[in-house]
Amino acid sequence: MMRMMDLRRVGESLTVKFNSQFRAVALAVAVSVVGNGSFAQDFEKGVNAYDRGDYQAAMQELLPLASQGNAVSQFILGNMYADGVGVPEDDKEAVHWYRLAADQGYASAQNRLGYMYSNGKGVPADATEAVRWYRLAADQGYPYALNNLGYMYANGKGVTEDAKEAVRWYRLAADQGDASAQYTLGLMHDKGEGVLMDHKEAVRWYRLAADQSYPNAQHSLGLAYAYDRGVPADDKEAVYWYRLAADQGYASAQNSLGGMYKNGRGVLANGKEAVRWYRLAAYQGHRNAQANLGIMYNNGVGVLADNISAHMWFNISGANGLEKAREWREIVEGVMTQADISEAVNAARTCMSSDYQNCR
Repeated sequence: MMRMMDLRRVGESLTVKFNSQFRAVALAVAVSVVGNGSFAQDFEKGVNAYDRGDYQAAMQELLPLASQGNAVSQFILGNMYADGVGVPEDDKEAVHWYRLAADQGYASAQNRLGYMYSNGKGVPADATEAVRWYRLAADQGYPYALNNLGYMYANGKGVTEDAKEAVRWYRLAADQGDASAQYTLGLMHDKGEGVLMDHKEAVRWYRLAADQSYPNAQHSLGLAYAYDRGVPADDKEAVYWYRLAADQGYASAQNSLGGMYKNGRGVLANGKEAVRWYRLAAYQGHRNAQANLGIMYNNGVGVLADNISAHMWFNISGANGLEKAREWREIVEGVMTQADISEAVNAARTCMSSDYQNCR
């Protein structure tokens, strides 16, 4: 079975600013508990302080409300401790506040508590317990939890692996506009996991997610156009979608865009531009881009020919699991001196140990 990538099991990022819809819903929930204007003002002050990055003021306003049992304030405090904003990062304390809110039925906190159990953050890892909390939130129609349950079924975590059941949960989230679920549904239709293989249907889901600027889906849509899969082949359209994802720092799209520049597909051939995109992806650890960069150095395309650099990138790519790169490394060794090989090996070691910050 195709393993679904762990794309966004949490849902909302921890430090995201609260949008107007969140404010309206959260304030309604908060006021319904206490039911007075003073409480609403304190809550609004706390959220405003959080949004402008004044976490000390946010804590000052929200802690009393959370201590009175307000679930929304408890949830926000959990986020602050989980992400270490305004307070020292403390997963156990985050779990404490999430649980208080989750026990009151607050879906966002239930979903987040599921994430903490899934990843062993602040509690021992427990996939079954994660599923329990995700399901409580999903039963309220909470889209992130619906998506997370899909992930758990797709990967057999805390439940029996079941692709059809995964599709069911993903679709419920996707129908609410969740971009991660839409993208994953596209993948499942592309591969025929839990559904019949249908490239056109895959493209439909990719496009919905891509239109929300979801980079994984933008890249997959580019691949569909590049390889005539579910849509007529169109290299210019492929480049368009690759670039949108690449500009967001998505390494696979950067590698694909580099290939388009190298081969003159959808754009004028430009070796230097190909090298630039390959390098951006290679520095993120993308093994195919690392191998491609080695090829460019080996052939002197877009850069001066340099066997030491070619060997270094082939070596790094091979170390990251690309078997073909190890074969290419051995080929280039055939025209190198032992001193050059030693220099290349040392350069690869320095590059990797610096997390690609100090590469030749």
